[in-house]
Amino acid sequence: MKLPVIKHLIQFIEDNDEDFVIETIETLEALTEVPSIKDEELDVIGELISNMYGAIEVNKMIKDGTPKKEALNSFMKRVLGSIDT
Repeated sequence: MKLPVIKHLIQFIEDNDEDFVIETIETLEALTEVPSIKDEELDVIGELISNMYGAIEVNKMIKDGTPKKEALNSFMKRVLGSIDT
């Protein structure tokens, strides 16, 4: 996951609507089922999906009253913590 991408997606959600991101995730997930997709392409799609899910999670924390910077830091700590274990 890349923090700059998540920040950009959060701004997109604030400017538009979370539904656009959810629909994009659904579209990308459908693309992963195409038999001719190469592993490298699947990796890129997976990274995009991960960042989008991350942005949705951070956006939920912001909606619940967590300041944006704190929500981003908390989310990234959880991600890094899950990688370390």
